[in-house]
Parts: sequence; structure tokens; C-alpha cells
Amino acid sequence: MRAGTRDLVNLSGPAAAAALTADSILVLPTGAIEHHGPHLPLSTDFLMADLLARAVVESAASTGQDAWLLPPLAYTKSDEHHWAPGTVWLTWDTLMQTVVDIGRSVAATPAKTLVFYNGHGGNIALLQVALRELRRRFGLRTFLMGTGITAGDGVDGPDERGFGIHGGHGETSLILHLRPDLVDMTLADRWVPDHMANLEYIKFNGGPVSFGWLSNDFGPSGVIGDATGATAEHGRTIFDRAVANGVASLTEIAGFRHEP
Repeated sequence: MRAGTRDLVNLSGPAAAAALTADSILVLPTGAIEHHGPHLPLSTDFLMADLLARAVVESAASTGQDAWLLPPLAYTKSDEHHWAPGTVWLTWDTLMQTVVDIGRSVAATPAKTLVFYNGHGGNIALLQVALRELRRRFGLRTFLMGTGITAGDGVDGPDERGFGIHGGHGETSLILHLRPDLVDMTLADRWVPDHMANLEYIKFNGGPVSFGWLSNDFGPSGVIGDATGATAEHGRTIFDRAVANGVASLTEIAGFRHEP
């Protein structure tokens, strides 16, 4: 398949209207432009969302899925990094209205399924709310999926003690695979809030108690994770796994109905 053939915006308006059906799946990558420490580019989350979503859509289409790629959102909800120069972020209400407006436009096409492919953790809660908003207002089938990057556990990468959520082993490895020219491993370090690791209830993800935080609450680097052991080889593993999981997810999405 020729690269770019699944970009909906490369079609004319009449061609897009003819190509799309009620079974078509439109995939919208959501990234971010934000501080990722001294070793990674501001575009880290944007690159992950854009390039992985493209690979997922093109791979799914090659298996017969009626999947199409929308242009990615670069500027999203990154206010946890507001303190760092280079971060460009939208308020939660601006982003919510933006995705609602996009959903309204999607609903004006024959396609009835919109999937957010997310590369930035700070977008998740808002996009989960948006799923229901778009479902209620426009009748779209709405879904949220993402890269699935996990923290290093001491076996699959350094032990990040569950905190490899931003600029750590996984993200650094993936960008080393995707755009090694943008990574400076001489500046990579371990930035893990070990003092929180043994807390029983208060967790970043999956604990019974959530908490508000800014990325510089844990130190001036603004990174939460351990980038020191990152490799392009591990990044390729993450990439291949994310694409395979993404294609499988789109296959399930294609068959999903709220009623039996």
C-alpha cells in the first residue's frame, strides 16, 4: 500500500463522501507539544501519536479494514508542563470544544465511528469524557486507544517502580526508534520519585487515591521515569507491539455494537 493512501484529507470532498460508509472508521491522533526533559524533543507525544496511528491505520487497511486517518492534533491539554518553555497547551474547555467540533464534522460524513489514538497521558481523562459527549450529541460510536507504553519493571527495562510515565525508558526508546536524530542520550538520567514507590493507596495509575500534580513537583527535570537504559531496539519492540495491538483493536471496534 502506498504511504498516505489512507489520509482522508488527501481526497477531494466528493471522493471522501463516496469512499466513506457507515462502517468506516476515522482515526484521530492526539499528541502534545510539551517539555520532555533535556534529552527528548518537545514533539515526543505528537510523534508517537502521529506515526503509530499511521502505521496502525495502514496495517489495518491492508487487512481489509475500512480505516482512515485524520490529521493529528498537536496542541492539547499539557498544563502539567505549563512551567517549561516550549510547551504549547490548550485549556481543558478549549480542547473539549475542539474535539466536539471535530466530532460534529465527522457526523456530517457517512462515517459513524471516531477513534482517538492518543499519545499523551494528560489527554486521557478529557477524551474519556468526550467519548460520551460525542455519543450523546451526534450518535457517533466513539473509542479511545493509545500506545500502551508501560513502565520498566527491572526485566523489560530498568525498574521505574511504576513511575515510567513521562520521558522514561519506554518513550525514550520509542523516539530512538522513530527519530533517533532528535534524542540526546548524553543527557538521559534517572528521574524516579522513589519516595512515593511504597505508598499503598496514592498512585499515579490504578491506585484507589488519585492526586493532582505538575511535572516539576518531582524535580526540575520535569521527567518521571528512567531514560538511561533506553535503546532503539526496545523502541522497535514497543512499536511493533503497539501496531499489532492497534490493528487488533480496530478489528474489534469494527464489529462492536451497543446492542446484540
